[in-house]
Amino acid sequence: MRKITAGLFISVDGVIGEPQDWHFPYFNDQMGEAVGAQLATADTLLLGRVTYDTFAAAWPDRENAGGEDAGMAKSLGDARKIVVSHQELDLPWRNSEQLQGDLIEAVTALKQEPGETDIAMSGSPSIVRQLLAAGLLDELHLLVHPIALRQGLRLWNEGNAIPLRLLSAETFTTGVLHLVYTSDDHAPEGGYEQALANQPKSR
Repeated sequence: MRKITAGLFISVDGVIGEPQDWHFPYFNDQMGEAVGAQLATADTLLLGRVTYDTFAAAWPDRENAGGEDAGMAKSLGDARKIVVSHQELDLPWRNSEQLQGDLIEAVTALKQEPGETDIAMSGSPSIVRQLLAAGLLDELHLLVHPIALRQGLRLWNEGNAIPLRLLSAETFTTGVLHLVYTSDDHAPEGGYEQALANQPKSR
């Protein structure tokens, strides 16, 4: 079964909205490598409409410009791009198609298609939430920026708890934390009495 990974820029207080207004001061080679590695292992991108529109408005021009990021731009252009939207869309970027039918059913089928490469997501928080809740997201890459924005769209909204297990953690020189999580089907349980029992014993 193919693996789905998702990457998000996020503030320390959970804001993911409008990253172009607060993210760039923290971008460095370490972050570039982390983002590139998550996307490089995929030949398929699963994107929400807003994220797709942002990518389609930027990456084809970067590919044509032939600059330092032209290689990544070409890889994104060559990848199969599946766009999630309730509206009929015009998708000008090559290799783009609109997801048909129910999101959970379609993504379940997509994971079962033959192939050894990943399916990658970037941004698209509403889809991330739904796939996490359905147990379909294999890795959640959070690039936690050391800034409290105090307003804006947050990744986590109201709903049932989703236990996560930390797979890896890396601290960048900018103070950004790269945290990789997966779902945790065996999350710890217990209350105050159990916590008290686990306290170090006094000598």
